[in-house]
Amino acid sequence: MILLAECVIGIALFTAIVIPSTAANPLGWIGDYPPAIRKRCMELGLVEPRDRRLSTAELVRKVLGIVVLLAGLTLLLTRVNGDTTLWQGFRDSYVIWLAIAWWDALVIDCGWFCHSRRVRFPGTEDMPEYRDHLFHIRQSCIGSAIGIPVCLIVGALVQLT
Repeated sequence: MILLAECVIGIALFTAIVIPSTAANPLGWIGDYPPAIRKRCMELGLVEPRDRRLSTAELVRKVLGIVVLLAGLTLLLTRVNGDTTLWQGFRDSYVIWLAIAWWDALVIDCGWFCHSRRVRFPGTEDMPEYRDHLFHIRQSCIGSAIGIPVCLIVGALVQLT
C-alpha cells in the first residue's frame, strides 16, 4: 500500500512539473518531440539548428532530475519503506520509475500531447507526427530501460545507508 501511494505521489509531482512547464514553453521541451517536428522547427527558425536531439540545457535538466530522483528515492525507500538491501531498493524504485514512465507515455504524451493544440508550433500544426502514439510508446520503452541502471544505483545507495 505504501508503494502504491508513492507511485501516485510520484506521478502527481511529475505531472505538476511537466504539464505547466511544457504548456508555458513548449520549445523548452523540443528535444522530446518527434524528429520530424524538431526538424521542421529548425527549418522554420524556431530553434537553433543542431545535430543532437537534446541541447546542453535539456541534457543538464534531465541529468539533474535523475540526481534529485536518486537522492529522493534513496531517502524515501530507507526511511519510509524500511528498505535495506540492494534488491529491495532496486525493486521499489523501479516500480515507482515504471509507474511514472508509463503514466507519462500513456496519459501525458498519448493523451495530452497528441491531442493538445497548446504544444504545437506555428507552421507545424498540420504534421501527423503530433499524433504518433507509437513514438511515445517507443520512447517509454527506452525510458524503462534507462531506469534499470538508475534504479540499481538507488538499490546500491539503499544498501550503503
